[in-house]
Amino acid sequence: MQRAWSWPDPRYRKLLGGAARFEEGVGHDRRRRQGRVMRVAVIGAGIVGLAVARQLCLERPDWDVVVVDKEPDVARHQTGHNSGVIHAGIYYPPGSLKARLCRRGVRLLEDFCDEQGIPYARLGKLVVALDDRELVRLRDIRERALANGITDVAMLGPAGMRDIEPHVAGVAALHSPSTAVVDFVAVARSLADDLRRRGGTVRLSSEVTAMRETASGVVLETTSGEIMADRAIVCAGLQSSRMAALAGDDDDPRIVPFRGEYYRLTERSSGLVRGLVYPVPDPRYPFLGIHLTRRINGSVDVGPNAVLAFALQGYRRTDASLRDLAEVLGWSGFRRMARQHWRTGAREMLGSLSRRYFLEQARRYLPELARRDLVAAPAGVRAQALRRDGSLVDDFCITTRQRVTLVRNAPSPAATSSLAIAEHICHVALKAPA
Repeated sequence: MQRAWSWPDPRYRKLLGGAARFEEGVGHDRRRRQGRVMRVAVIGAGIVGLAVARQLCLERPDWDVVVVDKEPDVARHQTGHNSGVIHAGIYYPPGSLKARLCRRGVRLLEDFCDEQGIPYARLGKLVVALDDRELVRLRDIRERALANGITDVAMLGPAGMRDIEPHVAGVAALHSPSTAVVDFVAVARSLADDLRRRGGTVRLSSEVTAMRETASGVVLETTSGEIMADRAIVCAGLQSSRMAALAGDDDDPRIVPFRGEYYRLTERSSGLVRGLVYPVPDPRYPFLGIHLTRRINGSVDVGPNAVLAFALQGYRRTDASLRDLAEVLGWSGFRRMARQHWRTGAREMLGSLSRRYFLEQARRYLPELARRDLVAAPAGVRAQALRRDGSLVDDFCITTRQRVTLVRNAPSPAATSSLAIAEHICHVALKAPA
């Protein structure tokens, strides 16, 4: 049963000479009475930002930590629109930041869920090869998994696949039994609650409009007042490039929004999938392609595709922002990427416009699917970093500019890795000169 969440009544106190109001944690008054303390502002109340702020409170309980976000609630964007998968880490190049932080993150996340009473389920994943060409890549993924310390994976033939997923077709599959699912919004809310209990602050409905460094710290101008901090950590997801520009950082890489559209299996057909069924990924792209995912609530999602969103928060086809679109189309990196991969982009757009095409892609793995089995489901928007040369940034990208640490790229498995990303970022921030 899903845990029922209740938010504490906000308590406000004037800080910084009346320039700003914070929703305060229980330890704030004590630290203020003890004299000046280090103040860190974390921009972004998604799962990564909240995990970073909580980790700072764990490692430096004497510091004053505040999370600031433009939305009225936490986890409103990528955290609240993902598929809820706790990835085991089988895909990622050994030694990469993704590989290291995903493996560490799985353990930390499951321990946190156990402590907080948040349900998760190890449903397992099949990565399915449809032909001999994909089978070669599938064996490479198995070698990556073993190199990353994931020893419970197994190669299966058609009979072994049917034992796990009776309705799935393919020539072979890699089984990852430890892949799990969870409600990441529940995790984010629990992180926010734990942050407050440890004396941290969450300040919502506060958009950062300017950022400047001074001799003694960082000043954030927000729509609800000024925040003065000794350091700032940007975990802003879709807004990362704009926050980097405010901080005076380089515009390479830049965030490009890709909308991922989903269908959902009807209740009648949801029994066709027991766990997670994934394709063998194309090594040219960081997107996995259309797959089938049973969620923690029992529903089964089919998708996503990956099409350019016409707004940073373009969850619907009709959502458009001239400013956002101009920034993307005017970016030389996007134009180079579009010239290189326009055929793939056209296929993804076809899937967006045609349910039949979407169905055909899903039926390659689940032949029994019919058009009546698919109903529309909410879309998500992925913040994908793109280099000036047109290459898609696959690994996590975290940089530091003087007193500001910026998460420039945190795609999947960022939610899985969030607590490990928090450890990594906090160590960077703690080493930075004050």
